[in-house]
Amino acid sequence: MEENNAIIPCEEPESPISSLLVDISNQLQGAMQNMLKMTSEVDQSIAEIATDMEKCKESVSEKGRMLEEERERFQKAALAVLEMLNGTGTT
Repeated sequence: MEENNAIIPCEEPESPISSLLVDISNQLQGAMQNMLKMTSEVDQSIAEIATDMEKCKESVSEKGRMLEEERERFQKAALAVLEMLNGTGTT
């Protein structure tokens, strides 16, 4: 005699608990997919913000350099005026 060890699926209707677990599992899977999508969007936003911050740093650095050059020009001009007023200028 041959034994049949194959599992025969139950023909019973889903129990309320099984139905609830399937529903919760589906909701959880959907929520996880949404979280992955949001995580991707956040990562993209972070990259864009980092790029913008780097551009701002470069801009501030350039403006600082320009202001420093302008300050030096004004100092030289002010010293030249003071020298002229004191009569120590080279004429």
